[in-house]
Amino acid sequence: MRKQHWLGSWPRILLWAHAIGVVGFFLVVWQRTRPDKKDSIKTLPVEASTQPTVGPLVSIIVPARNEELNIRRCVTSLLEQDYGHYEVIVVDDGSTDGTARILDELAATHPNGNRLYVLRLRDLPADWAGKPHAIHMGTQEARGEWLLFTDADTWHAPNALRSSLTQALEERADMFTLGSQQELPKFWNKVMMPMAYLGISMQYPPRLVNDPLSRVAVANGQYILIRREVYDAIGGYERPELRATLLDDRDLARIIKQQGFRLHFVDGRDLVHVYMYRSLKDEWSGWRKNAYLGSRGGLLFVLLELIGLPQVSIAPFILPLLAFLTRRRESGRIGATEASVATGLELTALVTYRVWLNRQLQVPWYYAFTQPLAGAIFEGILGESTWRILTKRGVDWRGRVYNGGAVKRNDAALEEAQEVGKAGRTESTAQR
Repeated sequence: MRKQHWLGSWPRILLWAHAIGVVGFFLVVWQRTRPDKKDSIKTLPVEASTQPTVGPLVSIIVPARNEELNIRRCVTSLLEQDYGHYEVIVVDDGSTDGTARILDELAATHPNGNRLYVLRLRDLPADWAGKPHAIHMGTQEARGEWLLFTDADTWHAPNALRSSLTQALEERADMFTLGSQQELPKFWNKVMMPMAYLGISMQYPPRLVNDPLSRVAVANGQYILIRREVYDAIGGYERPELRATLLDDRDLARIIKQQGFRLHFVDGRDLVHVYMYRSLKDEWSGWRKNAYLGSRGGLLFVLLELIGLPQVSIAPFILPLLAFLTRRRESGRIGATEASVATGLELTALVTYRVWLNRQLQVPWYYAFTQPLAGAIFEGILGESTWRILTKRGVDWRGRVYNGGAVKRNDAALEEAQEVGKAGRTESTAQR
């Protein structure tokens, strides 16, 4: 019988190509995403009292739509900052739940309720997405030299504003954004967030984001501190390409870097916490909104993601079975020892990276073994997000349907507002 060279064994070639690819992938991802000490927040000790006129005025703008589960904790934490010169502007974007009532209670009963200003919107103009429009309307009321954009599902330590503003001023940053601590109390939170973080940090590594020579730009919409004069100079969210974006933080950061302003993204997990999603359904809807549009390389890169995601999340765990079946069909091609070595290399690289990542996110180490489950779910999310955008069906969020720039204004609250008439498009209530 003619002796076959090992290169003629396609199963063996594929096995080792896959093993090298998986190990190389996790090494590269770790190298690109591991934190740099200089990109961390310099946390200042909490002050027992505040001096009301020290430092520039900061206008904190919080867009909120149906946030009754989050808004009290968020606004309370903002009203209790140890920096003395700021105002809080909450933009109630047509909420139909108890958000408005809670805001009224805070304004009336909190000791610092005079800092709170509530702007209530009735409808959404054409060619705008909800969050950019809400922030834009909030900036029209803002008086500060600095603007802080934050989300209603965040919680802020008392020294968060003073620490971030002090560092931004020292560094002469134009946009200063903090990475936040993800609150992950439930099973699906712990399964999904590490995979989401892997994908985001792989495409937007902090070292490149903070490199002024790099075109890579992103910000964390949960905490964006920006100079008012810089925001106005670029046209803010009224800028045509920002009005309807679903990636308001990334696209604002991209414009900032393109215009030559300085962007600094730092780790602020000690100062800002966020509880993004409370169920698997919310996880699916939230990530589906951004999955396709958030990919840097367009459709081609998304297709590569759809092919590659199962290879680095599912395949390493089923490789032993595949190797065994291949060995049974092609006797002598792949031995049990060889298959075990390849499998061991892949799983060691994957689990080592995931244990490190889980530690960063304060997730138990053993959730590394949920990688196949998370990979399968995100494969579905990315696939549906891509299909919905490309077929113009759009992705839904907060009762509105978006299609990467177009907004189908079909929510009941908005239709009712439109029927009332165009006069008095916005209504504001203020208590200072």
